[in-house]
Amino acid sequence: MTTTIPYTPAVEDRTSSLPLRLMLAPAGTAPALLDGAWWPRSRDLTAELPALTAVLDPLWGRITHVTVNPTFWPTIPRNVPVAGHVVGVGWFKAEQDPHKLLLLSYTVGRWDLLVIPPETSPATAARLMTEAADPLGTLTASALMNGAEQRRIAEEMELSLVSVWDSEGGHGASPPTSRSPARAVIAQV
Repeated sequence: MTTTIPYTPAVEDRTSSLPLRLMLAPAGTAPALLDGAWWPRSRDLTAELPALTAVLDPLWGRITHVTVNPTFWPTIPRNVPVAGHVVGVGWFKAEQDPHKLLLLSYTVGRWDLLVIPPETSPATAARLMTEAADPLGTLTASALMNGAEQRRIAEEMELSLVSVWDSEGGHGASPPTSRSPARAVIAQV
């Protein structure tokens, strides 16, 4: 089973009219390092966890405890009231990946979700959600985030090169690439 809620109201956040931004690995697949990804709208666990647990409780069994790394969470409450129960919240600085949320349920077990920063662009978030929900995925949450940052930097550099190319009279011609013929000629001289 794949639960995808980044842009569609298939499973909606029960506390607001906005869809929950969540993607889970297919049910029954071999365990990977991550069970999916969550893209919260803020870094406020008290505001964000009720919607997440409302969707996950019926799928995974009642979520009883959540752990985070405090690196990206400004305030970590001890408990968060959710529909009909309270979820305990803990944190581990050295032991837990800062880009991961760990969810525990008495009935089924443990799940690890990549937490995509709220300020992430929709295209990058969609790519990260797909990568994190891949049942064959072998990357950690931090490795996925580092890869996304490297792609962002490479795209910015490419846009910068095109901008310089255009401003220096190259507009209309093909912009230089890393394998530009002009560079190949210079290297052969």
